[in-house]
Amino acid sequence: MAKDKSVQTHSTGAEVEAFLKKVALTARPVKTAGRGRLIFAMDATASREPTWDRACHIQAEMFSETAALGGLEIQLAYYRGFREFKASPWVAEAKALLQQMTAVSCLGGHTQIERVLRHAIRETKEKKVAALVFIGDCFEEDLDRLGQLAGELGLLGLPCFLFHEGADQTARRAFEQIARLSGGACCSFDAGSAQQLKDLLSAVAVFAAGGRKALADFSARKGGVVRLLTHQIT
Repeated sequence: MAKDKSVQTHSTGAEVEAFLKKVALTARPVKTAGRGRLIFAMDATASREPTWDRACHIQAEMFSETAALGGLEIQLAYYRGFREFKASPWVAEAKALLQQMTAVSCLGGHTQIERVLRHAIRETKEKKVAALVFIGDCFEEDLDRLGQLAGELGLLGLPCFLFHEGADQTARRAFEQIARLSGGACCSFDAGSAQQLKDLLSAVAVFAAGGRKALADFSARKGGVVRLLTHQIT
């Protein structure tokens, strides 16, 4: 799909603040067995390769920020190629997830976000999942059908936090609707905002592991874009 390079793709301060506000106002997750659970889903089609490499480093930060909160379990999910969708076992160590991610190579194909959402529904019905993170740059599916699934996730208390890379406005609008219907949030990033993406992903991970109070403490300590949410937490 052709991408309009004229559209600004990085997050503005106002957009980051709006995203963090949505995280802060999301209902406190239900804790299970002492650890929060987060599904980390990615588009692994050909255009995603540079972002996949960055995510391999970012995820280690997500684990380290939640260790003092009782830890975090993460499941890697991705799609690529022709109807290929895979989800890893749940892991509680950065090294184990890194090994899984570095074993994946990106492969051209259409988006399969519907399969990501259906998988998240199945997982949280089996055992509570606190948050779904999705990183992608394109959308090639039926938005009405995905809207229904996003609404079901909202009813189950599983918010979707979507990170949009690039200038594809069709994808951007779709991601925003999925986030809104699930009770989550959507934010943009580009190749020049890797640190910002790391901080925002860490904020979601801290929320998944410890809820609003942990998120407030994290924002006070971390500063930067994360500090923007401090005054918005009740």
